[in-house]
Amino acid sequence: MTTRRTFLAQAGLMAAGAMLAPKLVSAKASNKVGLQLYSLRDQLPKDVKGVIAQVAKAGYNEVETFGFNKETGYWGLKGKEFSQLLKDNGLTTPSGHYGLDEYFGSGKTDDLNAYIEVANTIGQSHIIIPSLNHNFIKTVDDCKGVAEKMNKIAGILKASGLKLGYHNHNFEWAPVGDTTFYDVVLNNTDPKLVAMEMDLYWVVRAGKNPVEIFEKHPGRFAFVHVKDRDKTNAELNTEIGNGDIDFKTILGKAKLAGIKHFIVEQENYTNIDPYVSIAKSASYLKNTLHV
Repeated sequence: MTTRRTFLAQAGLMAAGAMLAPKLVSAKASNKVGLQLYSLRDQLPKDVKGVIAQVAKAGYNEVETFGFNKETGYWGLKGKEFSQLLKDNGLTTPSGHYGLDEYFGSGKTDDLNAYIEVANTIGQSHIIIPSLNHNFIKTVDDCKGVAEKMNKIAGILKASGLKLGYHNHNFEWAPVGDTTFYDVVLNNTDPKLVAMEMDLYWVVRAGKNPVEIFEKHPGRFAFVHVKDRDKTNAELNTEIGNGDIDFKTILGKAKLAGIKHFIVEQENYTNIDPYVSIAKSASYLKNTLHV
């Protein structure tokens, strides 16, 4: 028999559930778990549409692009076609890796202009430098010159509604005079215009502590590459959670770091299907790390 007290208690629980439900949906929708498409570089040229569908099926809601070509676009798809492909699969793209050695070497903006156009076409907010020619950063003055050029590029991008980003490997911590290239970039670029994309694997490979860098430069890291290190061979990647990188501690400082996008990247696979691998990594990020 349902008493008035029982009815009121049940009604209260239902009301609480109704209030919580939108929050749960909102929390799920706010997840920014992405995949750097370089992880599937061998598969993409053969079947770009099939690969993108598999990425969505693996549990991702974002992708980070690479490999754009001014003539052929993204594996044969022009910007608008590629954008539609992402939309058809429920994916967005906040960022892309675009090589800018031409600008740093000669100051030419031909490639940059093409990157701006396609980034805006497919809805990206950041153009990210994936790496840099080591010849550009041999001295401290070289490093400062590169940082100055980053600020100039960022100014150009700002006029088009975009921001610049920089993705590290491990060479950024090689000593240059009494500093490192990474320190020069962080200390000499405009935080409002230049975001950092920290590749956690390469930071650990360099012998550095990501949390210490977050604490020294809070809010600078809009993106992270979440890439695990094999326990037996430091030169190999493995699925997130299978390696020896302490992501729980590192990503526990996500708010301090300013992280908005968690992007999985795996450069190599050992005895596992790449699609199974990326699905395992996505699941660990969402269900164990709760990003």
